[in-house]
Amino acid sequence: METTDLLKRVRQIEIKTRGLSNDIFAGEYHSAFKGRGMTFSEVREYQYGDDIRNIDWNVTARFNHPFVKIFEEERELTVMLLVDVSGSRDFGTMSQTKKNMITEIAATIAFSAIQNKDKIGVIFFSDKIEKFIPPQKGKKHTLYIIRELINFEPENSNTDISMVLEYFTSAIKRRCIAFLISDFIDGDFDRAISLANRKHDVVALQVYDPRETELPNIGLMKVKDAETGERLWVDTSDRRLRMAYHNWWGENQINLQQVLAKSHVDYVSISTDQDYVKALMRLFKQRS
Repeated sequence: METTDLLKRVRQIEIKTRGLSNDIFAGEYHSAFKGRGMTFSEVREYQYGDDIRNIDWNVTARFNHPFVKIFEEERELTVMLLVDVSGSRDFGTMSQTKKNMITEIAATIAFSAIQNKDKIGVIFFSDKIEKFIPPQKGKKHTLYIIRELINFEPENSNTDISMVLEYFTSAIKRRCIAFLISDFIDGDFDRAISLANRKHDVVALQVYDPRETELPNIGLMKVKDAETGERLWVDTSDRRLRMAYHNWWGENQINLQQVLAKSHVDYVSISTDQDYVKALMRLFKQRS
């Protein structure tokens, strides 16, 4: 992408996603993702309804009437985006590709993070770690992430979710929030996501295209596997073939839901023809 086109696209995404973060997600994000704990702030005089367990007995004895300790959330968090950049992200038959929706979702989360003074970092992955952007604060850093989301070209096209989860678990030492954004067609990552979620707080965001859920009845069609490059002719007029594909998709979704539920990972599935804002809001409210 030419530099001028890239900057224009970055600006468009910044305006849209920063606005969403400011107007919609600020409170929900803050409520959904807690800090590391509570730290002592100050003491004040006891008021009706205060928890008597917070009474500071030393100060109370000194002034001969009750005072309570006030605590505030130790807010600063680290947020990591684990972004699938394999070949299948370029697929899209509706208003946009999976890549475009993933970019907007990631940018919205990034702006929500910096608005709450959290650090934000990214791991781009295929079947290898394509790029690691260490977590930092600030608008400049977030705009750099958005540029990479738009313009980054991976070396490989296949997917390995277990690999990126193992790398993430090893590379990020302190507990953080991790958004794993993928179409999750790679289904063999049960153990890796369970281990990752024990150390960190992992949230799974599935982005898929409606056409991936079933084959259209349009006769003989040449298809290409975006990850392997394999091409073959498919007779979509064959009802049994269409049914087999539909069943494969359904079984894949059930397996994904079972794996994430077993690992206690929060999850939302978003189609490219749906409003991702509503989906994220629903997820954030469930966590609050």
